Amino acid sequence: MMKRQDVELWGGLECTVARIGDRYRNQIAETGHQDRIGDLDAIAALGIRTLRYPILWETVAPEDPDAADWRWHDARLARLRELGLSPIAGLLHHGSGPRYTDLLDPTFPERLARHAARVAERYPWIAAYTPVNEPLTTARFSGLYGVWYPHTRDDASFLRALVNQCRAVVLCMRAIRKVNPAARLIQTEDLGKCFSTPMLAYQAAHENERRWLSFDLLTGRVDRDHPWHARFAANGISGGDLAIFQDGDAAPDVIGINHYLTSERYLDQRLRRYPREMWGGNGHHRYADVEAVRVPLPPGSTGPEPRLREAWERYGLPLAVTEVHHGCTRDEQLRWLKEVWDAAHRLRAGGADLHAVTIWSLFGAVDWNSLLTRKVGFYESGAFDARCTPPRPTALAKAAGSLARTGRFDHPALDQPGWWHRPERHYRPTHYQPAGAAAITTATPRRLLITGATGTLGRAFARICDLRGLAHRLISRHDMDVASPESVADALERHRPWAVVNTAGYVRVADAEREPDRCHRENALGAEVLARACADHGIPCVTFSSDLVFDGQLGRAYVESDPVSPACVYGASKAEAERRVAGVHAGALVVRTSAFFGPWDEHNFVFTTLRDLAAGRPVHASDEAVVSPTFVPDLVHATLDLLIDEETGVWHLANQGMVSWFELAARVARSARFDSALVVRSSGAARALTALGSERGLLLPSLDNAFDRCLQAMRP
Repeated sequence: MMKRQDVELWGGLECTVARIGDRYRNQIAETGHQDRIGDLDAIAALGIRTLRYPILWETVAPEDPDAADWRWHDARLARLRELGLSPIAGLLHHGSGPRYTDLLDPTFPERLARHAARVAERYPWIAAYTPVNEPLTTARFSGLYGVWYPHTRDDASFLRALVNQCRAVVLCMRAIRKVNPAARLIQTEDLGKCFSTPMLAYQAAHENERRWLSFDLLTGRVDRDHPWHARFAANGISGGDLAIFQDGDAAPDVIGINHYLTSERYLDQRLRRYPREMWGGNGHHRYADVEAVRVPLPPGSTGPEPRLREAWERYGLPLAVTEVHHGCTRDEQLRWLKEVWDAAHRLRAGGADLHAVTIWSLFGAVDWNSLLTRKVGFYESGAFDARCTPPRPTALAKAAGSLARTGRFDHPALDQPGWWHRPERHYRPTHYQPAGAAAITTATPRRLLITGATGTLGRAFARICDLRGLAHRLISRHDMDVASPESVADALERHRPWAVVNTAGYVRVADAEREPDRCHRENALGAEVLARACADHGIPCVTFSSDLVFDGQLGRAYVESDPVSPACVYGASKAEAERRVAGVHAGALVVRTSAFFGPWDEHNFVFTTLRDLAAGRPVHASDEAVVSPTFVPDLVHATLDLLIDEETGVWHLANQGMVSWFELAARVARSARFDSALVVRSSGAARALTALGSERGLLLPSLDNAFDRCLQAMRP
């Protein structure tokens, strides 16, 4: 448990408008917030009272500086005031400005300052600003690495982009303070650190000096004695260019640190220890540039706490953590938020003037795994899952609400450390365990109970729980007969789980026609008995149903509210299970899914098709039955996230898309480069389309994406 010590919880929306070539990407549009003013009410309901909010130059005057459109911002900012939410106005967020300028434009600072003046005049009540988010980071990715516009890759462009952005901050705050003299500057930066082997210590030292440049400029520290002064001069940035910073009138009122698990890096010339995509160099040495958390380093050297402490000791200015986000599974997101929150409290207790922690990406982010360079729709959820309409509060939202009101939150997932503390994170096997990691693990962590130890799904849950650091117990029907109240009661008493995942049941669809009583007992009665016992103990539970609760005659993909209409004994047993579970456990989660495939068992259609094709045997597959094949790892991850989020009722979880069995077999043959003529179309059965859609949220990736990942995992 965590105790409140006057550290506030702020919120923020991922709002980058990045230019890549001639194309702009707007995260506010891609996450859907652009069309949902109701998001602001959902944020306010969490108890958050300070919100980093965009009034971005590119969205106000994208084509002409004299043609500003304020309508969207007028409506949102008026609603913020009504809700009692105080904005920290962001004017440029990893952007290069509208098309009529860029980061290397000599007039860029004055142009942005003009936008700032208009914002202040229109909204004089706004008391806090971030004119430019992460100027150093943006300069690196735009001017040094060529990822974002203007896509240059040289020191001169990098330093000019940095100075232009910092100069813009100074001019913006001067313009804003003419309207509101009390306006505060919340200046953000990703303040990572570089570690290295001894041979590359010179490169690490260079990068570690560089990481302070934006704050050093704004606080007036870049004088003739500064380590980078000569480098500025050598790259065409004169003393006159730097003179604007000497007064320090734009020194931050609050230094905002954005820290991520990838912020800290490790440089190593031993290339073959690391994936090839990490290889690079500086023109003098070749080396891998990898995440420092994946390398055994001295205890206490990495993480948010030492980076925040360094900033406090260097500047002595008020601090805030202005972005906390982890694009990972829900349990890891909770663990990262807790770690940063705890670090902030320890620093404050030790005397640092640390004001707040900001839960970032409240409505998620899209394609940040490629720094926005690939438009594939890779979505990372945040406190809300924007794939649902309206956005669905996740466990992070519950944590945020608790932190905002009480300063503490708890969840069984927190009993285990995050992946960045577990030994398996390392690129090379090691027995090294950092000091403090053991303390994160509760002596007796709360466990999940998973039924179905001999089944594909049960084993997959155990495997992925191991991967996610979720303590669990996988049991078979010999350990617990789900249809026996006495057996279930005994197992729950013995294992005392915080939740139950029921994957047990009768799965042989064809055999169910001649064994209806057994199928009914294992699928319907068993699900009811287990759900009733969980309800009596106040334990969440999840059980699995099937697309075969539908007869396939609707003519479109089925959604959750469609009435069931089973056409076989197996489907009828699952439909009855759904009805019974809902009747005895209002908090139960029922997951309907379809046509498992995956790399970990030999009994799914994709595996058997590959086996037969490899042996030169024909594969007979129906083109009459249309389904939504579901990649088992995706299904398990999404189910665990929903369980942690405390979701209830019926959810459809299947990869997005639909195919006939014949089409799927043909796709397997093409992708694996087998003779497609071996795939034989069979027909004669009644046409049935039992594909699953969802009105609650499409949480799984596309079928094509899942299929490609499955084949990759199955290759030797």
